[in-house]
Amino acid sequence: MSNEKKGLSYADAGVDIDAGNTLVEKIKPLVRSTRRAGADTEIGGFGGLFDLKAAGFNDPILVAANDGVGTKLKIAIESGKHDTVGIDLVAMCVNDLVVQGAEPLLFLDYFATGKLDPEQGAAIISGIAEGCRQAGCALIGGETAEMPGMYSDGDYDLAGFAVGAAERGTLLPTPDVVEGDVILGLASSGVHSNGFSLVRKIVSQSGLKWTDPAPFAEGRTLAEALLEPTRIYVKPILSAIRETHGIKALAHITGGGFTENIPRVLPKDYAAEIDLDAINAPAVFSWLASQGNIAEQEMLRTFNCGIGMVIVVASGQAAQVAAVLQRAGEKVTTLGRIVPRRDAGVVYRGSLEL
Repeated sequence: MSNEKKGLSYADAGVDIDAGNTLVEKIKPLVRSTRRAGADTEIGGFGGLFDLKAAGFNDPILVAANDGVGTKLKIAIESGKHDTVGIDLVAMCVNDLVVQGAEPLLFLDYFATGKLDPEQGAAIISGIAEGCRQAGCALIGGETAEMPGMYSDGDYDLAGFAVGAAERGTLLPTPDVVEGDVILGLASSGVHSNGFSLVRKIVSQSGLKWTDPAPFAEGRTLAEALLEPTRIYVKPILSAIRETHGIKALAHITGGGFTENIPRVLPKDYAAEIDLDAINAPAVFSWLASQGNIAEQEMLRTFNCGIGMVIVVASGQAAQVAAVLQRAGEKVTTLGRIVPRRDAGVVYRGSLEL
């Protein structure tokens, strides 16, 4: 009888290289579907390439952003619905690029999991590819990490990295924001990808299951309604920038809501005066506020409350900018105006109808 110990393999430690190779083959057509000028989108090498000249830029400034999806992923994991969180991942990055006047060009993802399931992975990356198509950027690579012991089986996390470009001298915000400029808002698709630790706490206290009907969305389960992906505003906003030259500043309404995000793009001497009566908050926010007994100020600094993007425009061009955005399918609301700053960077008038 031999006392020789059996040799261990990477698979014995919980890492399946073959599953990783299977996933790569499954996603190759998805990656190719994001091809655009400047990128051939073939994967498998040690790095992705992008040709700025082929993309039409003469003297570009590169703009980079990275983000994740946060605890919204827990709803996807617990409900088994993985095909939309990739859109959220792309949206959270590319919306941050376009607010600086940059066109998103390329995207890379990082997908970490406890045990790689090629079907689950392909569903996630199908969403990433869809987000890239919506944003007009190429998915040029990424990384899949199988890390047993770091994540439980079935659990995963996502991170995204986006790079865009703008011609020198065209970046936003512009330095000419003045009193009387008009503030427009673009409707959100729902909660987007912020505040989900609070959302999940409210759901837990409500006693509802993810498979139960959503109290605020007829014909959808609670998981389906809350997993509605973040709206990607890139193409409509780029059209408005290029056609009107009237946009002075943009703010992506993410964590921190109106209260924290709008002042980031305004000169220190100015504030945003927001008319809350103008906002038609979707039913999901009314349900969250009611179930969680959340105060209005807390709603405004935690959630987008129905407005996913804020735009500052010259007063004489507000109608023109709004028309371009509406033609591109956006719901545009006039939210307020720029005023001299006295204390807070955002001044609220009226109240949210929740």
